[in-house]
Amino acid sequence: MTERRTLRKLTLKDNFLFAAVMSEPENCKQLLELALGIIVDHVEVDTEKSIVYHPQYKGIRLDVFARDGKGTRFNVEMQVAGRPLERRCRYYHSQMDMDLLLSGVPYGELPDSYVVFLCDFDPFLLGKYRYTVKCVFAEDGSFCYEDGSHTVFLSTKGKNEKEVPESLVRFLKFLSAEEAESMGDFGDDYVRRLQRSIRRIKSDREMGERYMLLEEMLKDERAEGWEQGREEGRAEGLAEGRTEGLVEGRMQGHAQGRIEEAQEMIFELLSLYEEIPTDLKERIRSVKDTAVLRQLLKQAAQVKSISEFESVTDL
Repeated sequence: MTERRTLRKLTLKDNFLFAAVMSEPENCKQLLELALGIIVDHVEVDTEKSIVYHPQYKGIRLDVFARDGKGTRFNVEMQVAGRPLERRCRYYHSQMDMDLLLSGVPYGELPDSYVVFLCDFDPFLLGKYRYTVKCVFAEDGSFCYEDGSHTVFLSTKGKNEKEVPESLVRFLKFLSAEEAESMGDFGDDYVRRLQRSIRRIKSDREMGERYMLLEEMLKDERAEGWEQGREEGRAEGLAEGRTEGLVEGRMQGHAQGRIEEAQEMIFELLSLYEEIPTDLKERIRSVKDTAVLRQLLKQAAQVKSISEFESVTDL
């Protein structure tokens, strides 16, 4: 049985603690200045869109939305797995624009928007601490145009210390630290400020209760996913009109959810290295034995490349 984590054991890499710390305007302001290399006069953090449950959308929001005195919008999110972040960026930019357009702001007056992803992995495998996205012409690679949307990826796995500010490197090293070392001295005033906020949040009884409530919500979401799989299996059995089809469908629906979840976890781990070949994805999807999938998941977590994964598996 997996040991349940408590608020006191979390680090800034955990979405709940990250959102709680960055809900403090000064913490968020300094992070934005550090990440973007710009001066922000002040920020207003939209706490209604952070660390809350949205029953309408059936999901938990743990990213940080903020705006400054000029109307500039910011969305900041912590990432610890190699998800398809590019389309996630597209969604966040469109969401911020749509909120303004629905309130009556014309296209020509849309303010700048920034999406910042803090990644505890290297999203593009180039060894950079910071990746700044620019719009360029495909024909010659020259700068295309500025539409006011900005996207920045920060990586804790960077290796180009001389190309970025020392304060950014110190912050990212703090961000990647495990719980035992995260409260040590990183020689940085901003990190010390964050450490003080973390200590205050962890000692706050109300925040502890919010975290426990969030854990229960996430547990309910996962249970709902399993139940949906069971219901789909049940519907399949009823469609066949046979009692044995109903029983088998329910069993398959429940098992299928576990199989697909294990496969997706394997894909997430392997995608940290490079794009997964289509034929390898198909071979992994063809595996239906949960014991074999558990072994593949373990191997995916231990290897250092996709080629190594293929060499140590029987796929």
